[in-house]
Amino acid sequence: MQRPRRVAVIGVGILGACVGWHLARQGAEVILIDAGRPGEGVTDWSFAWVNASNKTVTRPYYDLNRAGMAAYRALAQTIGPGSWWYPSGHLRWTDDPAAEAKLLETAGLLAEWGYEVEVCTGAEARRRLEPALTLPDEAAVVFYPDESWVHGRRLVGRLVEQTAGAEHRFGVAVSGIGIDGSVRSVTLSDGSRLDVDAVVNAAGPSASQVAELAGRHLPMRREPGAVTRIGCDRVPVRRVMHAPHIEIRPNGDASMVLHSREVDALIDTGEAPERLGRRLHEMARHVLPELGEARAGETRVSNRPIPADGFPSVGAVPSLPGYYEAVTHSGVTLGPVLGRLLAAEILTGERDELLADFRPERFSP
Repeated sequence: MQRPRRVAVIGVGILGACVGWHLARQGAEVILIDAGRPGEGVTDWSFAWVNASNKTVTRPYYDLNRAGMAAYRALAQTIGPGSWWYPSGHLRWTDDPAAEAKLLETAGLLAEWGYEVEVCTGAEARRRLEPALTLPDEAAVVFYPDESWVHGRRLVGRLVEQTAGAEHRFGVAVSGIGIDGSVRSVTLSDGSRLDVDAVVNAAGPSASQVAELAGRHLPMRREPGAVTRIGCDRVPVRRVMHAPHIEIRPNGDASMVLHSREVDALIDTGEAPERLGRRLHEMARHVLPELGEARAGETRVSNRPIPADGFPSVGAVPSLPGYYEAVTHSGVTLGPVLGRLLAAEILTGERDELLADFRPERFSP
């Protein structure tokens, strides 16, 4: 089979940007298509925590996320770390005895798998790592030094700039995918038609609608999440942390990002995003009292791009030659590694074993 040379990437969040960048580096003609602006959708409103410690549900999923962490180190060496990558580690603790036992059990499992883990007390964590925290001296705190966070919009911008020769179609949606034996074209909402050899569906929350344009059913979960940004004159912490009831990280400027699964559970009650943001801010103040003076910022509710079984859908769909998917939760962690693996598959036909459990054909009728 002749391998595709002209590839349309639909959706230019972190996944689409990584796929396009890798394709261009291997000589493909790339068309980057996004209904909005690159990196300004779910990528910009993700908690953007790069990790494998929260991915132990299966060993293959852990291995893929571990490869994602390594891919960030390689990417930073290639394009420069700049203002988008912050490899400062991750702290986690809880105020529930049963949850603490589970936290320590997971830390032990990860250590057996060769993951870098440190366990310390709350007093040690304040002294060595984050002095502004409020937490009990005797609390068990797990520190994962190899984890990081990413400023997704800045990284996407850097990758788009460095995707050599790419054609940009931003602010227009895809309205059709032409198939005649294999993918032949993409039609856009402005009426233009682009001849292509392949398409990559990296459309995030809209991935199921894009799949339908190719005649494919891609089942997706509905799992919305709320993230808020607050402004502060001095950012009091350096790293990502999961504190009781609240997740906190810096944002690379005079602001911080907050998220909580408990607040996510209130989204469908109809509570306004502004009220959700105030709840997140109040929860964060219990961990970082300095945030009492922080300025309220924007809160955004986004639907996470999660295939129905919770795992990535990445690779070719055999029944649709020239159609590929790159759809997953944890797209920030997985973007660089999935971009590399999928670009190689598109241009060479090579199917990497890391993706064996995450092939799109598992959703085929």
